Amino acid sequence: MSELGKILVGFGVVMIVLGAILLVAGTLSGKVPWIGRLPGDIYIERGTWSFYFPLATSIIISIVLTLIASVFFRR
Repeated sequence: MSELGKILVGFGVVMIVLGAILLVAGTLSGKVPWIGRLPGDIYIERGTWSFYFPLATSIIISIVLTLIASVFFRR
C-alpha cells in the first residue's frame, strides 16, 4: 500500500508543477504559447464549421509524460 501512496504523491507533485507552469505562462501572455496550433496540428475551417485536432500537440505531451513517468518509475 505504501507504493501506491508514493505513486499518488508523485502524480500530485507533477500535477502541481504543471499547473503552476500553465498558470504562469497563461498569466504572462494571456494563453499558453507552446500548446496548440503547432505545425502538425490539423485545422479545417469551412464557412461556419471548423474542426481542430491537436495531433502534434498530443504527441509532444505524450512524449513529455512518458519521460516524466520513466524518471519516477525507474527500477
